[in-house]
Amino acid sequence: MVEENHLEAYQLFIHPADLKELKSDIWCEEPLPAQLKISGKKLGIDINYRGSHIRNYKKKSYEITFSKPNKYRGAKTIHLNAEYRDPSFIRNKLSFDFFSDIGNLSPESRHVFLKLNGQTEGVYLEIESVDGQFLGKRKLPDGAIFYAVDGDANFSLISDLDKETKKTLGLGYEKKVGRFEDELLLQEMIYKINTISRVEFEKEIQRYVNVEQYLRWMAGVVLTQNYDGFVHNYSLYKNGITEQFEVIPWDYDATWGRDVNGKEMEANYVPIVGFNTLTARILDIAGFRNRYKNLISTIMDNQFTVEYLKPKIESMVNLIKPYVLMDPYKKEEIQLFDQEPEFIFTYIENRRSYLKSKLYKLD
Repeated sequence: MVEENHLEAYQLFIHPADLKELKSDIWCEEPLPAQLKISGKKLGIDINYRGSHIRNYKKKSYEITFSKPNKYRGAKTIHLNAEYRDPSFIRNKLSFDFFSDIGNLSPESRHVFLKLNGQTEGVYLEIESVDGQFLGKRKLPDGAIFYAVDGDANFSLISDLDKETKKTLGLGYEKKVGRFEDELLLQEMIYKINTISRVEFEKEIQRYVNVEQYLRWMAGVVLTQNYDGFVHNYSLYKNGITEQFEVIPWDYDATWGRDVNGKEMEANYVPIVGFNTLTARILDIAGFRNRYKNLISTIMDNQFTVEYLKPKIESMVNLIKPYVLMDPYKKEEIQLFDQEPEFIFTYIENRRSYLKSKLYKLD
């Protein structure tokens, strides 16, 4: 998606009876019919709220599926995120762009300005859905896609939620694209992660995991400091040709120095070695550990610097500021919005210093 010098206006129309139904049960997953008008084009859609804890916020986030026509701009589904707890509105997009810059698969995103039944809802981030269209757009081999929907997506035999042995190794995942055989392969991978001997691990794990890609993704999680990133906030793509799994980032608003509630997160919160069972086992292999050290060092020398990121951050902030001033939920917090670039720059410097001081742990 190409950024312009203004935000595109999205006009959403929901029948009053359907809007009342939508508001009556924020946890309902049943989509309702609506219409979305973009650049003068009227699109038939199905709509429902999206997210977990964010559904409780005054400013709602939406999942939109196109129905008439059944695709728009090559997408079947898009997500409109309110970015309610991020005072900058840019952390998700900054993260997705950063992951792309360092060589990871990542959703495209752009800011838009939303109205609902004529009433201003404000600045939203449109995020590309990770689905079959995501693969097709990048000319990637067909394959399976699984969403990590909760903390049980921790690559372990033990639940991250209740600390008990999992009843099924597919816990924590929701299949978006794929076959039953892909579910079995996912469970086989998790079993193997936990049972392959140390002697055989370096060779065997590469049958299931694209380790080079995993290390790049891991570096991205650690640098942006997404605390939930190792057990949640990602999708798995099983490449139909290599049969290897790759990780795709998702929900990165709690990053760049702020937590899920928008509060300051100290720059030393997430360790350089990350966490989860697969990460621990990969870093137990000297060759993988050395590759990760070189990767994260190279990224810190190039893409993870204030010099590299400052123009990107300032460009995003300058683009959306006039619209933040019209956002009914956030316009009163414009002073905090104005301070966020410096807050993020300080985070980058502090995070770099912390991680450089911990590189020895990867020797």
